[in-house]
Amino acid sequence: MLERDGYLPGVPCWVDTSQPDPDAAVAFYRGLFGWDFENAMPPESPGKYLIARLRGGDVAAVGSLPEGGPAGATWNTYIWVQSADEAASKVRDAGGRVVSDPFDVMDAGRMAVFTDPEGAAFSVWQAKQHTGARIVNEPGSLNFNGLATRDVLGAKAFYGSVFGWETLALDGGAEMWRLPGYGEFLERLDPGLRARMAEAGAPAGFEDVVATLNPIADDQPDAPAHWGVTFAVEDADAAAARATELGGRVLVAPFDAPWVRMTVIADPQGATFTASKFVPENRDLATGATTTARAA
Repeated sequence: MLERDGYLPGVPCWVDTSQPDPDAAVAFYRGLFGWDFENAMPPESPGKYLIARLRGGDVAAVGSLPEGGPAGATWNTYIWVQSADEAASKVRDAGGRVVSDPFDVMDAGRMAVFTDPEGAAFSVWQAKQHTGARIVNEPGSLNFNGLATRDVLGAKAFYGSVFGWETLALDGGAEMWRLPGYGEFLERLDPGLRARMAEAGAPAGFEDVVATLNPIADDQPDAPAHWGVTFAVEDADAAAARATELGGRVLVAPFDAPWVRMTVIADPQGATFTASKFVPENRDLATGATTTARAA
């Protein structure tokens, strides 16, 4: 896989997990994904922010719980923007909430934390020294970000206003978030990508996809709107077994879905994520579950 060095505005670019005990989380994710870690915070800092790497390339981070933030462990999605301050204005105008006003993160970048009108939290990243995940779409790295929502029409209006997102309809009625022109950006990085996608049977326009759009089913009345993360793995069944050995819980046992075999896991402190193996042979399965094929 080609390493990334920056993203287009409107493309998810980074994930981190906020944890009550960052060191315990490091042990879990090192054992599950083989990540190496380095604390990016100054020695005198009361909190930790441990950058996870594969082959020396940044893939994610484990951090202490932010002051004033939720008490539980979560995975967080960051979306690349040219200006965090302009993004905050757009979020307000579109009916979202600014949880944390834009602020500088040392020399790494500038960020802000928002919720959409339904309460799903996400962050934006205005890069300086840190240019997001450098390795994606290979085992142990970010594969996709996805919004779970009950108000699909409201989400389309909000994210369309803030990031210019549209949706791509798939067979069976499923939809995914797309950023027009993103495929051209990817094609410049990796010539021939669109042709390979078409040859593999990906639907027209899939090269512009940046995230998944997942309606929350009526039989999940207590499930809140949220952003989730998916990591690529070599074997979803083995990942589920290994997570259990390390003290995590398998929330959804491995199952086959279009293009993938996947499982949903909670780490020992409760942060949930999906582990997904790309399975081309599953391309023609009926679309009834989250489709994951690549990270933005």
